[in-house]
Amino acid sequence: MRRAMLILAQLCVGLCGLLVWHVCSHVSLSGAKPLLDPFFFSTPAAVLARTASDLMGTEIWQHIGVTLVETVLAFAIGAGGGILFGFAFARRPWLSAVFDPYIQIANALPRVVLAPIFALWFGLGIWSKVALGFTLVFFVVFFNVYQGLREVSPTVLANARMLGMNERQLLRHVYWPSALTWMFSSLHTSVGFALVGAVVGEYLGSAAGLGYKIHEAESVFDVTGVFSGMLVLAIFVVLIDLAVTALEKRLLVWQPQRS
Repeated sequence: MRRAMLILAQLCVGLCGLLVWHVCSHVSLSGAKPLLDPFFFSTPAAVLARTASDLMGTEIWQHIGVTLVETVLAFAIGAGGGILFGFAFARRPWLSAVFDPYIQIANALPRVVLAPIFALWFGLGIWSKVALGFTLVFFVVFFNVYQGLREVSPTVLANARMLGMNERQLLRHVYWPSALTWMFSSLHTSVGFALVGAVVGEYLGSAAGLGYKIHEAESVFDVTGVFSGMLVLAIFVVLIDLAVTALEKRLLVWQPQRS
């Protein structure tokens, strides 16, 4: 499918969803309330109008800036740590064998339980949100990089060693390219997780950020404000994911194009 056709199909799906929402919030079958009561579900027009109004102001951009900083820090630190430890554990099987149960236990801990603890440790500033986002991003990247390195073909390794490659050359020309596909697969998922960590942390305790704005709207039953905040978050995630995709295409330029 051509790129233009793909984008058109994606836009049509979104517009169809908005159309269904609009119809259900204005049409009733029994002559009483609409199928989706605007008090509880708002309407697409109201949400888009609120979003446009907020984006033309200055206050929302301050909250976006706070959430952006938290998301980028959580994503960068979590992804960097996951890549580093993934390489270390995959290249040293004894290290993986020793720490495997502790990695599994840490990964199984509910993140929502950790959020109040991070707030106590790091306060209500950005670092408690970064810590929560880190716990979400780290394990996704770690397990993908670890598995990607373990999937390297023994035949390829044997041939590379037969040609005289040392460990540094193997890392650059065999292990690293093998891990890149797995790594970027995890990075696309981790973008959303980093944002979730930041927003959940803001929702539980903060004085700024998109999570704080959504919580503020919920506290006064402003459903339009809640959906508007969610729409801004969606735009936010799409833009960050596009940046990751651009980096992926740059680093994986050596791969053959998929049919």
